[in-house]
Amino acid sequence: MSAEEMLARAREHLVRVDPEQAEALRTAGAFVVDIRPFANRSAEGEIPGSVVVERIVLEWRLDPLGEHRLPGLTEDSAVVILCNEGYASSLAARDARELGLRNATDLIGGFRAWKAAGLPVIAGGTPAVP
Repeated sequence: MSAEEMLARAREHLVRVDPEQAEALRTAGAFVVDIRPFANRSAEGEIPGSVVVERIVLEWRLDPLGEHRLPGLTEDSAVVILCNEGYASSLAARDARELGLRNATDLIGGFRAWKAAGLPVIAGGTPAVP
């Protein structure tokens, strides 16, 4: 299976959101999880209130029944995962759904689409959740 086929399969089960929908979810209290590398976050900024989780520990932080989950995260939590352009985040959202987060999705176009839409951005460089 190619990477493109894997991505297409992952997206079959996601109800992906555009930047405006993601903003509505964020203001309603959704977890916005930024999996971008530090260099990108530092250079381009971050979404206010987003939680930075490195991809290497993402499953542990998003396991709604795990002892290492993000504080307040439950199986019913709304979770929007974002990367730079919306590719790696689709795979991460698929994995989050497999962990039991039925309301996990990703941001179409990633952070760059968010920023291009003129939505709020703050200076980047926030440390990742340990």
